[in-house]
Amino acid sequence: MKRNLAVKVLALALMTLVFPQWTMAQDAQDAEQINANLPEKGKLYLAPIPVLASNPAFGFVYGAAASGGIFFGDPQATRMSSALLTATYSTKNQLMFTFKPIVYTNNDDWNLLGDYRVFFSSQNTYGLGTGAPATPIDDYLGEQPMDFDLIRLHQTALRKIKPNLYAGMGYHLDVFSNIDDTMLDEEGQRIETDHDRYSKEKGFETDGYTISGVSANLIYDSRDNVANPYSGRYAFLSYKMNAEFLGSTKGSSTLWMEYRDYFSVSKKNPRNLIALWTYGHFVTSGDVPYMALPSIGWDQMGRSGRAFPQGRFRGENIYYLEAEYRFGIPVVRKNPDLLGGVIFANTTSTSSAMDEVKLFQEMQVAVGAGLRVMINKKARTNLAIDYGRSFNGEGAVYIGLTEYF
Repeated sequence: MKRNLAVKVLALALMTLVFPQWTMAQDAQDAEQINANLPEKGKLYLAPIPVLASNPAFGFVYGAAASGGIFFGDPQATRMSSALLTATYSTKNQLMFTFKPIVYTNNDDWNLLGDYRVFFSSQNTYGLGTGAPATPIDDYLGEQPMDFDLIRLHQTALRKIKPNLYAGMGYHLDVFSNIDDTMLDEEGQRIETDHDRYSKEKGFETDGYTISGVSANLIYDSRDNVANPYSGRYAFLSYKMNAEFLGSTKGSSTLWMEYRDYFSVSKKNPRNLIALWTYGHFVTSGDVPYMALPSIGWDQMGRSGRAFPQGRFRGENIYYLEAEYRFGIPVVRKNPDLLGGVIFANTTSTSSAMDEVKLFQEMQVAVGAGLRVMINKKARTNLAIDYGRSFNGEGAVYIGLTEYF
């Protein structure tokens, strides 16, 4: 799940157990090609790691994560496809599995985006808007605990219509079930949460709902590497229609607008750069259930909002902006690309029509720094260890694979 992706875990360990002979053969092939200058078509570059981490949304998390990269065509004419596979368990009894592939076919003719999740999880919610919850609960300091299960199946297929430009359709299913945010006062009476209040006002059941819809999508992508770009830019526009005849609890529509750019600051070291990322996510019609509202940390890769718990800010509309300075640390002479670092800052704003909170009325800011260890040079796969802290005192350590954007 989110970020806090900061934690990702168990998956490739399972693959290693199931396919040990294949893994040994792959390792042998890696050894034979270690001096090759270019990556190979059809070769899978794997980076599995065990993970131990802490995170404000999940507590102490352990498990395994794996990042994979492969070229389905000539590497000179085809972008590297990548995927992140995780399985994690936390001290808050959260069991989570994710699979997030980004695939480019031969000559980049098709771009396939996936987001698959199965969660048996829990998460604090904080009301709508970027400020304090509309339903303050002193004993919980604004946190409103919630248990829930989630099945997510998102798949988008886009066809290249011009160099770097893709258009296509997608299907998106989110099923939230077994929702329980029961909170009791000292007398044992139920306290109404923001989730209760919003769900009742909008006509949703409080224990579960379904969002099922199709999307029209447009992508521009000139990045030189999906997992760890040194140059290029990325823009993504997606309009999604959720319809009752497709299985949605209620009809609605949403708009996603995203942009990323990368600016080199060194001719000698392409790793030294400034990266920018911004997105807006807006409910354009109808009513979206509470847990499916635009929210920090619920982007496809779950990377937004370092320093904040997943779901910390939620509303009908969200705007997010992040800037990061990335740089190499050439302390190892034989492998100058081994180590790197980052310094980042982000800001978030959300709205709530029900509480008359407008977008940009309140902004939340966080800053942080991190270490990078390049564990697969050909695929540019980094092990990322970051610490982020907000201006209001929230903070966390994040561990993951690949760059955050």
